[in-house]
Amino acid sequence: MPKFAANLSMLFAELPFLERFEAARMAGFDTVEILFPYDVPAREILEALSHNNLGLALINNPPPNYAGGQRGFAAVPDGQERFRYDFKRALRYVEVLGADLLHIMSGAASGPQARATFLENLNWATQYAPKQRLTIEPINNVDMPGYFLNSFDLAAEILDEVAAPNLALQFDTYHAYRIDGDVSACWGRHSERVGHIQIGGLPDRHEPAGGPFDYPNFFRQLDASGYAGYVSAEYNPVGRTAAGLGWLSPRPL
Repeated sequence: MPKFAANLSMLFAELPFLERFEAARMAGFDTVEILFPYDVPAREILEALSHNNLGLALINNPPPNYAGGQRGFAAVPDGQERFRYDFKRALRYVEVLGADLLHIMSGAASGPQARATFLENLNWATQYAPKQRLTIEPINNVDMPGYFLNSFDLAAEILDEVAAPNLALQFDTYHAYRIDGDVSACWGRHSERVGHIQIGGLPDRHEPAGGPFDYPNFFRQLDASGYAGYVSAEYNPVGRTAAGLGWLSPRPL
Protein backbone atom coordinates (compact mmCIF):
# COMPACT_ATOMS: atom_id res chain seq x y z
CA MET A 1 0.00 0.00 0.00
CA PRO A 2 1.15 3.59 -0.55
CA LYS A 3 2.29 5.86 2.27
CA PHE A 4 -0.84 7.54 3.63
CA ALA A 5 -1.09 10.86 5.44
CA ALA A 6 -4.02 12.44 7.28
CA ASN A 7 -5.10 15.97 6.43
CA LEU A 8 -5.74 17.38 9.91
CA SER A 9 -7.57 20.41 8.55
CA MET A 10 -10.40 18.09 7.47
CA LEU A 11 -10.00 14.75 9.27
CA PHE A 12 -10.71 14.41 13.00
CA ALA A 13 -12.50 17.77 12.87
CA GLU A 14 -14.72 16.53 15.71
CA LEU A 15 -11.72 17.21 17.98
CA PRO A 16 -9.89 20.42 18.91
CA PHE A 17 -7.03 20.97 16.48
CA LEU A 18 -4.14 20.01 18.75
CA GLU A 19 -5.91 16.79 19.79
CA ARG A 20 -6.12 15.62 16.18
CA PHE A 21 -2.43 14.66 16.10
CA GLU A 22 -2.85 11.94 18.72
CA ALA A 23 -6.04 10.76 17.04
CA ALA A 24 -4.20 10.42 13.72
CA ARG A 25 -1.41 8.42 15.34
CA MET A 26 -3.92 6.17 17.12
CA ALA A 27 -5.63 5.55 13.77
CA GLY A 28 -2.37 4.31 12.25
CA PHE A 29 -1.05 7.38 10.42
CA ASP A 30 2.61 8.31 10.79
CA THR A 31 2.38 11.50 8.71
CA VAL A 32 -0.07 14.39 8.49
CA GLU A 33 -0.62 17.52 6.44
CA ILE A 34 -2.16 20.83 7.47
CA LEU A 35 -3.65 23.24 4.97
CA PHE A 36 -3.14 26.47 6.91
CA PRO A 37 -1.30 26.08 10.23
CA TYR A 38 -0.72 29.77 10.76
CA ASP A 39 -3.42 30.41 13.38
CA VAL A 40 -1.56 28.16 15.85
CA PRO A 41 1.95 28.94 17.13
CA ALA A 42 4.46 26.82 15.23
CA ARG A 43 6.05 25.59 18.46
CA GLU A 44 2.73 24.14 19.66
CA ILE A 45 2.30 22.27 16.38
CA LEU A 46 5.89 21.05 16.53
CA GLU A 47 5.29 19.73 20.06
CA ALA A 48 2.17 17.87 18.90
CA LEU A 49 4.07 16.37 15.96
CA SER A 50 7.03 15.36 18.11
CA HIS A 51 4.94 13.97 20.98
CA ASN A 52 3.09 11.71 18.55
CA ASN A 53 6.11 10.87 16.38
CA LEU A 54 4.45 12.28 13.26
CA GLY A 55 5.96 13.69 10.12
CA LEU A 56 4.48 16.68 8.28
CA ALA A 57 3.99 16.18 4.56
CA LEU A 58 2.67 19.55 3.44
CA ILE A 59 1.33 22.99 4.27
CA ASN A 60 -0.17 25.66 2.02
CA ASN A 61 1.16 29.07 1.09
CA PRO A 62 0.13 31.84 1.71
CA PRO A 63 -0.34 32.65 5.38
CA PRO A 64 -2.37 33.62 7.29
CA ASN A 65 -5.48 31.45 7.31
CA TYR A 66 -7.57 32.29 4.25
CA ALA A 67 -10.85 32.59 6.20
CA GLY A 68 -12.58 35.62 4.75
CA GLY A 69 -9.70 36.40 2.41
CA GLN A 70 -8.08 35.33 -0.83
CA ARG A 71 -7.11 31.71 -1.28
CA GLY A 72 -3.68 32.49 -2.62
CA PHE A 73 -2.48 35.20 -4.95
CA ALA A 74 0.57 33.86 -6.80
CA ALA A 75 -1.16 34.59 -10.12
CA VAL A 76 -2.78 37.87 -9.13
CA PRO A 77 -1.21 40.68 -11.20
CA ASP A 78 0.75 43.33 -9.32
CA GLY A 79 0.90 41.16 -6.20
CA GLN A 80 4.51 40.07 -6.53
CA GLU A 81 5.76 42.00 -3.51
CA ARG A 82 3.05 40.54 -1.29
CA PHE A 83 3.72 37.05 -2.64
CA ARG A 84 7.40 37.25 -1.81
CA TYR A 85 6.77 38.59 1.68
CA ASP A 86 4.28 35.86 2.55
CA PHE A 87 6.31 33.12 0.87
CA LYS A 88 9.16 33.95 3.23
CA ARG A 89 6.76 33.83 6.17
CA ALA A 90 5.52 30.41 5.07
CA LEU A 91 9.09 29.16 4.73
CA ARG A 92 9.71 30.00 8.39
CA TYR A 93 6.81 27.71 9.35
CA VAL A 94 8.15 25.03 7.02
CA GLU A 95 11.58 25.23 8.63
CA VAL A 96 10.27 25.05 12.19
CA LEU A 97 7.83 22.22 11.48
CA GLY A 98 9.98 20.26 9.06
CA ALA A 99 7.30 20.19 6.36
CA ASP A 100 8.35 18.27 3.28
CA LEU A 101 6.25 20.24 0.78
CA LEU A 102 4.92 23.78 0.41
CA HIS A 103 1.91 24.16 -1.88
CA ILE A 104 1.77 27.51 -3.69
CA MET A 105 -1.80 28.65 -4.36
CA SER A 106 -2.44 30.68 -7.50
CA GLY A 107 -5.52 32.56 -6.30
CA ALA A 108 -8.36 33.95 -8.39
CA ALA A 109 -7.21 35.59 -11.62
CA SER A 110 -7.42 35.13 -15.37
CA GLY A 111 -5.79 36.09 -18.63
CA PRO A 112 -2.27 36.43 -20.00
CA GLN A 113 -1.11 38.81 -17.28
CA ALA A 114 -2.17 36.36 -14.57
CA ARG A 115 -0.25 33.58 -16.33
CA ALA A 116 2.85 35.75 -16.61
CA THR A 117 2.58 36.74 -12.93
CA PHE A 118 2.24 33.10 -11.86
CA LEU A 119 5.31 32.15 -13.88
CA GLU A 120 7.29 35.06 -12.46
CA ASN A 121 6.41 34.17 -8.88
CA LEU A 122 7.11 30.48 -9.35
CA ASN A 123 10.47 31.16 -10.99
CA TRP A 124 11.38 33.44 -8.11
CA ALA A 125 10.21 30.97 -5.42
CA THR A 126 12.01 27.96 -6.88
CA GLN A 127 15.24 29.96 -7.07
CA TYR A 128 14.85 31.64 -3.67
CA ALA A 129 14.34 28.28 -1.92
CA PRO A 130 16.07 25.74 -4.18
CA LYS A 131 16.18 23.05 -1.48
CA GLN A 132 12.49 23.36 -0.59
CA ARG A 133 10.10 21.08 -2.47
CA LEU A 134 7.14 23.04 -3.86
CA THR A 135 3.87 22.05 -5.51
CA ILE A 136 1.07 23.60 -7.54
CA GLU A 137 -2.43 22.11 -7.61
CA PRO A 138 -5.28 22.52 -10.10
CA ILE A 139 -8.50 23.33 -8.22
CA ASN A 140 -11.93 23.22 -9.77
CA ASN A 141 -13.90 26.42 -10.28
CA VAL A 142 -17.01 25.09 -8.53
CA ASP A 143 -15.27 24.83 -5.18
CA MET A 144 -13.11 27.91 -5.81
CA PRO A 145 -14.74 30.19 -8.40
CA GLY A 146 -12.26 32.07 -10.55
CA TYR A 147 -9.23 30.11 -9.37
CA PHE A 148 -6.50 30.61 -11.96
CA LEU A 149 -4.96 27.14 -11.94
CA ASN A 150 -8.15 25.29 -12.86
CA SER A 151 -6.74 22.85 -15.42
CA PHE A 152 -4.26 19.98 -15.26
CA ASP A 153 -3.13 20.73 -18.80
CA LEU A 154 -2.41 24.33 -17.77
CA ALA A 155 -0.50 23.07 -14.73
CA ALA A 156 1.60 20.85 -17.01
CA GLU A 157 2.41 23.82 -19.24
CA ILE A 158 3.41 25.93 -16.24
CA LEU A 159 5.61 23.16 -14.82
CA ASP A 160 7.33 22.67 -18.15
CA GLU A 161 7.98 26.39 -18.54
CA VAL A 162 9.39 26.81 -15.03
CA ALA A 163 11.33 23.55 -15.38
CA ALA A 164 12.55 23.63 -11.79
CA PRO A 165 13.58 20.37 -10.10
CA ASN A 166 11.96 21.45 -6.82
CA LEU A 167 8.50 22.16 -8.30
CA ALA A 168 5.98 19.34 -8.87
CA LEU A 169 2.31 18.69 -9.51
CA GLN A 170 -0.07 18.12 -6.62
CA PHE A 171 -2.71 15.66 -7.86
CA ASP A 172 -6.05 15.70 -6.03
CA THR A 173 -8.40 12.99 -7.27
CA TYR A 174 -11.49 14.98 -6.23
CA HIS A 175 -10.40 18.01 -8.26
CA ALA A 176 -9.37 15.76 -11.17
CA TYR A 177 -12.90 14.34 -11.17
CA ARG A 178 -14.50 17.79 -11.06
CA ILE A 179 -12.21 19.21 -13.74
CA ASP A 180 -11.73 16.30 -16.17
CA GLY A 181 -14.43 13.81 -15.26
CA ASP A 182 -12.10 10.83 -15.79
CA VAL A 183 -9.58 10.55 -12.94
CA SER A 184 -7.75 7.57 -14.43
CA ALA A 185 -7.22 9.30 -17.77
CA CYS A 186 -6.09 12.49 -16.06
CA TRP A 187 -3.63 10.51 -13.95
CA GLY A 188 -2.33 8.75 -17.03
CA ARG A 189 -1.53 12.07 -18.72
CA HIS A 190 0.12 13.75 -15.75
CA SER A 191 1.46 11.13 -13.32
CA GLU A 192 5.11 11.72 -14.25
CA ARG A 193 4.90 15.27 -12.89
CA VAL A 194 3.24 14.34 -9.57
CA GLY A 195 5.01 14.90 -6.27
CA HIS A 196 2.04 14.64 -3.91
CA ILE A 197 -1.42 13.06 -4.05
CA GLN A 198 -4.62 13.91 -2.20
CA ILE A 199 -7.71 11.71 -2.22
CA GLY A 200 -11.40 12.07 -1.45
CA GLY A 201 -14.52 10.15 -2.34
CA LEU A 202 -16.38 10.94 -5.55
CA PRO A 203 -18.50 12.83 -6.18
CA ASP A 204 -19.02 14.36 -2.73
CA ARG A 205 -15.52 14.36 -1.16
CA HIS A 206 -16.34 11.95 1.65
CA GLU A 207 -14.45 8.72 2.41
CA PRO A 208 -12.51 7.39 -0.63
CA ALA A 209 -14.56 4.23 -1.06
CA GLY A 210 -17.19 3.20 -3.58
CA GLY A 211 -18.33 5.69 -6.17
CA PRO A 212 -17.13 5.96 -9.78
CA PHE A 213 -13.39 5.59 -9.04
CA ASP A 214 -11.66 2.34 -8.04
CA TYR A 215 -9.35 3.43 -5.23
CA PRO A 216 -7.99 -0.05 -4.36
CA ASN A 217 -6.89 -0.44 -7.98
CA PHE A 218 -5.40 3.06 -7.95
CA PHE A 219 -3.36 2.19 -4.86
CA ARG A 220 -2.10 -0.95 -6.58
CA GLN A 221 -1.12 1.15 -9.61
CA LEU A 222 0.85 3.48 -7.37
CA ASP A 223 2.70 0.56 -5.80
CA ALA A 224 3.48 -0.91 -9.22
CA SER A 225 4.72 2.43 -10.55
CA GLY A 226 7.10 2.97 -7.65
CA TYR A 227 5.44 6.22 -6.56
CA ALA A 228 7.36 7.27 -3.44
CA GLY A 229 5.35 10.28 -2.27
CA TYR A 230 2.49 10.50 0.18
CA VAL A 231 -1.19 9.93 -0.50
CA SER A 232 -3.03 12.31 1.78
CA ALA A 233 -6.59 11.69 2.93
CA GLU A 234 -8.23 15.07 2.31
CA TYR A 235 -11.97 14.64 2.63
CA ASN A 236 -14.98 15.44 4.80
CA PRO A 237 -15.84 12.35 6.88
CA VAL A 238 -19.50 11.37 6.91
CA GLY A 239 -19.35 10.81 10.68
CA ARG A 240 -16.55 10.51 13.19
CA THR A 241 -13.29 10.11 11.30
CA ALA A 242 -12.09 6.86 12.87
CA ALA A 243 -15.36 5.10 12.02
CA GLY A 244 -14.81 5.71 8.31
CA LEU A 245 -11.22 4.51 7.94
CA GLY A 246 -12.08 1.06 6.60
CA TRP A 247 -10.76 2.15 3.19
CA LEU A 248 -7.23 1.87 4.63
CA SER A 249 -7.49 -1.94 4.78
CA PRO A 250 -5.48 -4.10 4.52
CA ARG A 251 -3.25 -1.47 6.11
CA PRO A 252 -3.46 -2.12 9.89
CA LEU A 253 -5.15 0.62 11.91
